[in-house]
Amino acid sequence: MDNPSGRFRDLTVDQFGTLLASDTPAPGGGTASAIAASLAADLVAMVAALSENRPKYAPYADTVARHGAAARLLASELLDLADEDARVYDAFARAMKLPRDSDEEKAARSAAIRAAARDAAAVPLRTLEACRAIVVASEALAGRSNLNAASDLAVASRLAEAGAHGAADNVLVNLPAMADPVAAEEMTARVTEILADVEDLAESTRAHVELGALREP
Repeated sequence: MDNPSGRFRDLTVDQFGTLLASDTPAPGGGTASAIAASLAADLVAMVAALSENRPKYAPYADTVARHGAAARLLASELLDLADEDARVYDAFARAMKLPRDSDEEKAARSAAIRAAARDAAAVPLRTLEACRAIVVASEALAGRSNLNAASDLAVASRLAEAGAHGAADNVLVNLPAMADPVAAEEMTARVTEILADVEDLAESTRAHVELGALREP
């Protein structure tokens, strides 16, 4: 597919979907996870926009402005991470295809795979961290923003959760190729910690949405 800019944000939804469904290995699950999370951030930003300059929500104006701005930044960051995820996967795939006929080639290939795997794990970890930031914002706005759009925060929390789990899967799958047990253990612990935060905050978001009432400013 012709994409002169090389950026997924410049494709239509249909074009991106067609590319994702093709026989090319990238974009794949990591990119899709970042895109899903970006949509979650957009929903949070939308709810904030629908709450601004409304007298009923004036007591929450600072919270709405702060988290709305954060969500807009996160949406853009996640689109960049979608591009980066595809790039690091391509680099890993190239490393796997390096020649390995001689001992020197084998050593060079192993080193390239380890380096590419570190990058391929680091990028979805950043996506996972961004997902946590999204549910921090959604939880802060639930019950402190336009109640008519509250269900959109619930949807955002679910998309962010899906993106987080997808990103986590893409971190973990690359750890063995790093051939660094200490770093792998640290990243696994980090993934577990962040996923727990995402799930707790997403659940809290939906609980406040279900109440259908405003919280304390």
